[in-house]
Amino acid sequence: MRRSHARNRIESKSKSTTDPQKMDPIKLQILSKSRSTALFPRNPRQTKPFPSFIAVSMAISLALFAFVYILFFSPKYCVKYSIIIDGGSTGTRIHVFRYKVDEVRNSIFDFKEGLESLKVNPGLSAYAEDLEGVADSLEELLEFGRSKVPKNQWGETEIRLMATAGLRLLDDELQDRIMEQCRMVLRVSGFKFRDVWSSVITGSDEGVYAWVVANYVLGTLGGNPLRTTGIIELGGASAQVTFFSSETMPSEFSRSIKFGNFTYSLYSHSFLHFGQNVAHELLRESLIKGDFSPAAESTHKEMYTDPCKPKGYFPGSSKLLLDPMAEKSKYISEFQAMGNFSECRSAALMLLQKGKEKCSYDRCYLGSVFMPMLQGNFLATENFFYTSKFFRLRQRGTLSDLIMAGQHFCEEDWSKLKEKHQSFDEEDLLRYCFSSAYIVALLHDSLEIALDDDERISFANQVNDIPLDWALGAFILLSTANSAVQHTGWIAHIIDTDSTLLSIIGFSVILMFTVWSILKWRKPQLKTVYDLEKGRYIVTRIGRS
Repeated sequence: MRRSHARNRIESKSKSTTDPQKMDPIKLQILSKSRSTALFPRNPRQTKPFPSFIAVSMAISLALFAFVYILFFSPKYCVKYSIIIDGGSTGTRIHVFRYKVDEVRNSIFDFKEGLESLKVNPGLSAYAEDLEGVADSLEELLEFGRSKVPKNQWGETEIRLMATAGLRLLDDELQDRIMEQCRMVLRVSGFKFRDVWSSVITGSDEGVYAWVVANYVLGTLGGNPLRTTGIIELGGASAQVTFFSSETMPSEFSRSIKFGNFTYSLYSHSFLHFGQNVAHELLRESLIKGDFSPAAESTHKEMYTDPCKPKGYFPGSSKLLLDPMAEKSKYISEFQAMGNFSECRSAALMLLQKGKEKCSYDRCYLGSVFMPMLQGNFLATENFFYTSKFFRLRQRGTLSDLIMAGQHFCEEDWSKLKEKHQSFDEEDLLRYCFSSAYIVALLHDSLEIALDDDERISFANQVNDIPLDWALGAFILLSTANSAVQHTGWIAHIIDTDSTLLSIIGFSVILMFTVWSILKWRKPQLKTVYDLEKGRYIVTRIGRS
């Protein structure tokens, strides 16, 4: 009986301690709270913030889309600009180049769409006594440049001025004065400029640059040197001859350039005073002085014959002043125009071969200057082209064709020529008798190009609608050598060229920040305390301020 009674009493006590309805209310509250605030609650509905999950997914998707767009669909190049000013003998021309640099920093040129040019007259050398005129001339060109380059790229657009034969003819002091005036203007142009970027380049540089652009547009630059094309330029004050040569050359005539996987050994030389305009003036002086035999017969007369003027031309009362140091110095009233192509050709050859007796090399085609044997085909540019165009010769017209056209022009009466070519300035029209004879004397009588060879020489000023201007060759070499692009430039390009992409990226960033802020705000702040008296952990929520 006692054992049964004791057992019943224990069971009754056990039931009373586990019955929630009979437990102390305070203890029940603590127990419930401790269960509900466990670190890993069992109720899944409390651990899945469904709206937040959708927002995060959308933000990640948009960010991923933007990344894929940048990686695969956005342009993988940046657009840059460069400016070169060609200070020529007859005028100054600005070239504004627009080109691309790809993701591996290679420059990509499109001279048909990415080239803008403007020329002003006269050349810089004409301002030797009027330095303010230099500033006015350049400012007109700079305004043109600013109109072609986006304003936000002025500060990173390099501008260079390269003067040629017109300034090379002046003494060093005059060159320095004009160049310093140019630098003063370019420093405040708004473009990227350094003083060393304004200079008088050598004739050899000019020839190399012309060779580079010619072979670039022909597709032979970066290929077999034996397949390259030489170039002969006939400018106003100088003539340049540049071509690849496998011969051993004196160092002063040899230039080596590397492009792609090939190194090219070039002969390049500029023949100062052999340009068409200067040569024409030198011929007239030699006729006056009696250096040429037909004129020598009339040295003591007041009328002097000129075989390079068309028949019937009368200069009127114009006077020519000879060199005051010359023995025969005096005023000459006028020339008598002979209009004789053969005599004019002989006089031109005399100029080209002057000093040949001093040649110290195995071969001198022009004067006493070294030149290896011509190798390959050639492009004849500038005044070669203008003369052939005037006489309507084919691009591959022969020198025999030019002789026939020149003879007809020189022998025709001047009045008929003026009537036939009314759009031409008289001074320019007069030069075509001399230029036709001078070209034959230069290419055939001096450089030994056959009269009937229609393969060796092409008269051209452009190839595939791209001008054969030496400034383009200078730009090609400079831009390929300095095509490194800073990473900030790529970012700016992406922002500037695709506003839609910018909006997507910006929206994604804002959305992700918003979701992060909401999640951080909703996350409960818990505090865990160990109660020594009760022997358990108590987890409580901390209220937000």
